Amino acid sequence: MFLVDSHCHFDLLDLTSDHGNLNAVIERAIQANVKCFLNVCVDVVDFPKVLKTAMAYPFIFASVGLHPHHEGDEPSMEQLIEYAQHEKVIAIGETGLDYYRASGDLTWQRERFVRHILAAKSVKKPLIIHTRAAKEDTVRILKEQSAQDVKGVMHCFTEDWETAKHALDLGFYISISGIVTFKNAETVQDVAKKVPLDRLLVETDAPYLAPIPYRGKQNEPAYVKHTAQFIADLRSISFEELQNATTTNFFTLFKGAVNPYV
Repeated sequence: MFLVDSHCHFDLLDLTSDHGNLNAVIERAIQANVKCFLNVCVDVVDFPKVLKTAMAYPFIFASVGLHPHHEGDEPSMEQLIEYAQHEKVIAIGETGLDYYRASGDLTWQRERFVRHILAAKSVKKPLIIHTRAAKEDTVRILKEQSAQDVKGVMHCFTEDWETAKHALDLGFYISISGIVTFKNAETVQDVAKKVPLDRLLVETDAPYLAPIPYRGKQNEPAYVKHTAQFIADLRSISFEELQNATTTNFFTLFKGAVNPYV
């Protein structure tokens, strides 16, 4: 078995320094036994580039969506549906709510979130959810829009166990990033210990949030093994058990992802 980086941004990596080119990044990941990747779209304008990367490798998949941080051109539900038809697109997102860096009337964020959910239901593909400082509205909208019909993942989860339970009750998975390795991440560590093993995913969110011992540096998919090892230790299980479960969970949730090693 191998590890899957269930959420990364290949197209946001800085490849101008000593990190090498994209092939070098991927080779380092494969050497670390990280062999499948979900390249997540944060701006529909950049979707062609995200898709091109996924098309170049049988073990990279793509999503389509507009991150709640971005206040650019709003994609219509029809546009999201059109892009999501591609066989390499296995999810809608990243989408959700982020009140941490926004202020004023945030109706536009909530309306955008609803459009993404409706698009996901139309194409029957799962959602990739970003939520920050907006847990009540995130859970409320997911329930109101019957997001359990398509399910999805709460990516880079940093909320409390109560919020995790609401998401789990809707059939969602919980994905843990390198934040879990930080000393002050007690809340995330608590969730990482409690999430049922058959609902757990791991991710880098590269190029962001590199785990210990790389904190402060550019993150890359190879480093997801450090997150996986930390969670395995937290749960008092073997690395192999954690690896096998999270990889199985990835292909269970993202049914459009074909395991290229089978």
